[in-house]
Amino acid sequence: MIIDANVQPHFRYNSEIRRYLAAPHKLRAIPDVEQQWYQAPGGEYRQDLYGDGYPGSNPETVARHLFEDNGADYAILNPLTRGNIADYLLNSRICAAVNDWLVDIWLEPDTSNRFLGTIRVNPEDARGAVAEIERLAGHPKMVQVGVPMQSREPYGKPVFEPIWEAAAAHGLPVAVHINGGNGVDYAPTFAGHAYTYPGYAAFMPLNSFVHLATLIIEGMFGRHPGLRFVFADGGYDILTPLMWRLDTFWMSMRDQTPWVDRFPSAYLQDHVRFCTSALDGPTDESQAERWMDFTDKADLLMYGSNYPHWSTTGPDAVVAGLNDAQREKVLCRNASEMYGLVEGSLL
Repeated sequence: MIIDANVQPHFRYNSEIRRYLAAPHKLRAIPDVEQQWYQAPGGEYRQDLYGDGYPGSNPETVARHLFEDNGADYAILNPLTRGNIADYLLNSRICAAVNDWLVDIWLEPDTSNRFLGTIRVNPEDARGAVAEIERLAGHPKMVQVGVPMQSREPYGKPVFEPIWEAAAAHGLPVAVHINGGNGVDYAPTFAGHAYTYPGYAAFMPLNSFVHLATLIIEGMFGRHPGLRFVFADGGYDILTPLMWRLDTFWMSMRDQTPWVDRFPSAYLQDHVRFCTSALDGPTDESQAERWMDFTDKADLLMYGSNYPHWSTTGPDAVVAGLNDAQREKVLCRNASEMYGLVEGSLL
């Protein structure tokens, strides 16, 4: 069994989202999903996938590419919303509209039950985010909550805790993914905006570890044992040195965080997963197996194609150089345990 844990479906056209908005919001300015500060050379999405509308907008085409061509058995759909918008209520309505569209176009018509969904919420509106989780958590095909990587504060801060508490209460992991269509963008680096796309692509995933470090140090995983996070944009190739550093500082100053009752790295197994990225890991396949042993990466990684982005990756490329046990964990077991999937059905 192969589970693709990172797929971004799109509306055919930006204006299509208005069909799912209430009258007061239909005429508001809504950023296009392709409106981003940093565009990859040649475009953000695979050029061969453009047709009648955006790539990834036709369920039949996506199913053919993922299930027939790539051999996946399940695809976790995590649609982009429109990034960070100053009007937080409009942002919350956009998230709700994306969720309704996902159910209407992708999940309900899928009789094969191979498409599974993400409840997109707006962290800037904690009360609204909790309400949206409560509205859709009972849907049998919604398997996680989705938030943007870009954030005004690290996700370990108490202001976000009601959202994580609601997700954990329903057994839903929280997926963090770089968003598109930004109205108000936050800098991709700790010191401001990068000048080039390579700078953006190299530094943006580092924000995962700002979120992760604060979730651990602020005690979020300790207070909510069922809370799980999925960092879907890679960056796991720097996991080992950053966790070593976090462990070292915790040992030296643990009296300042008495609620962190174990090494920070010890929280990873129960609470954190990463999706694979075409930009991460050793370029020499002969080093891949040994490299995966550092920080038990084989237990933390889930295959994600990142379809339909330019960096879309097939399962064979992701597990090249790994041993059989590592391949099975990355392609199937880790995601199966995270989302409660067995071949042919949800647990």
